[in-house]
Amino acid sequence: MIGKGYTAYRRPDPAIASFLEKALGDAVTVLNIGAGAGSYEPTTRHVTAVEPSASMREQRPAHLSSAIDAMAEALPFETDSFDASMATFSVHQWSDLERGLAEMRRVTKGPVLILTCDPAALRDTWLNEYAPEMIAVEARRYPGIDRIRKSLGSHVTVSTVPIPLDCTDGFSEAYYGRPERLLDPGARRANSAWSFVDSAAETRFADKLESDLRTGVWDDKYGALRHLHFFEGSLRLVVGRKE
Repeated sequence: MIGKGYTAYRRPDPAIASFLEKALGDAVTVLNIGAGAGSYEPTTRHVTAVEPSASMREQRPAHLSSAIDAMAEALPFETDSFDASMATFSVHQWSDLERGLAEMRRVTKGPVLILTCDPAALRDTWLNEYAPEMIAVEARRYPGIDRIRKSLGSHVTVSTVPIPLDCTDGFSEAYYGRPERLLDPGARRANSAWSFVDSAAETRFADKLESDLRTGVWDDKYGALRHLHFFEGSLRLVVGRKE
């Protein structure tokens, strides 16, 4: 079940969080859309969380505020209610991206932050060799960066966010240099793309990866990644500011 045990594998990574903190600037009130279990919510600001999934709302830790049951496409807030707003790893799950981004822009006085993956870069990892079905799902689900940029207006910046080798947030590329971690079914299921892949493909992935790690095939081809402190993959931070 996707969502169950999510917090055991998807913990906010400090290096990634620092990019968000810098982009939030001096914002005091922050809206977090698709807040999930609260990853990357800044604890030194007043955060209002929105999360439509009951299972994810239930996993929010006690030190965070309860999340409001609402959708990005229909936010129950007045115009310019927040200093900033953010969405991390959630825009690919929205039913109407443009409407959701327009709603974020409507209720936000300052920066709108979108942490997401660039589908054009997802295939540039060893995972595409071992799990092409999962990567294909990811590439279809994530909206293109240009599409997000156009929806946020003319004052938009896009930054590549380097992924640390010891990344604590288990999205698809987080284990770029620690492939053994993905032999754990829980680590795979913490990434929702695996729920769209049939069990036979997932079994093939695990069998091939286990075999290639045991025989040294993976390390012969990709072993240098074990010593790469930061990997510049598909992770992007898109920040839109009002004109």
